[in-house]
Amino acid sequence: MLVAKIRLDSASIMESMTDAARSEIAVTGRSSPRGRATYRAPAPQGHHRLLSPRFFIFAILFLLGLIAFDFVRFSDGVARLAAPSGIKAEGIVALTGGTARINGALALLADGRGERLLISGVNPSVGRREIARAVDGESREAFDQSVDLGHAARDTIGNADEAKAWARKNGFRSLIVVTSDYHMPRSMIELTGAMPDVALIPYPVSNPNLDMARWWHHAAAVKLLLAEYLKYTLARARLAVESPWGTTAATVDTADGSR
Repeated sequence: MLVAKIRLDSASIMESMTDAARSEIAVTGRSSPRGRATYRAPAPQGHHRLLSPRFFIFAILFLLGLIAFDFVRFSDGVARLAAPSGIKAEGIVALTGGTARINGALALLADGRGERLLISGVNPSVGRREIARAVDGESREAFDQSVDLGHAARDTIGNADEAKAWARKNGFRSLIVVTSDYHMPRSMIELTGAMPDVALIPYPVSNPNLDMARWWHHAAAVKLLLAEYLKYTLARARLAVESPWGTTAATVDTADGSR
């Protein structure tokens, strides 16, 4: 009886020690040196969810959806642009890039919609005579007397710098901006950033070879809009954090030959 009791007490002691060891593992996450079991606390479930591949795929798809929506909004906005009627300003600025832009600006000048016209971004190798040959007879007189050529600009940022210097020189506080419809959004934010104190009136002209009203049906129109949307987005982001970088020394050929 005594031996059985001693064995029973020993078993109780061992059981109590095992329970204590288990409690230690549950509290500290570690076993005693003599224990063989290793306890690892489970990782937070929320951490795994945020770093899961499914979350990254969803985030990428969501971002692509936002970009696609913004591109469609941009393209539809371009498709709805139309040249306004009855407008008037102190000066007119045409950004080079097609004969339709220059012809539209010259028509406005001949109709008395502005006092002077700046054709910005003219190739340095192209002078007044070369441009005059492409001007029709009705606009020739206005071109000879009231058109200035800007040769310094190499991009839209340069156009904005050139137009700003020209407007200041002539004391103009309002300008009609003539450029292609797809180029108008970027042109307006660049010119507005360069001279926020000048009133700008957009006058978009359309390329007859591009059906912007049904741009999604034409690969050339989609490609052009995609490229312009990328440039527009980058310009919008840059102007949101800083003033336009890079200044262009404005050299303007005036109608009387002075600079």
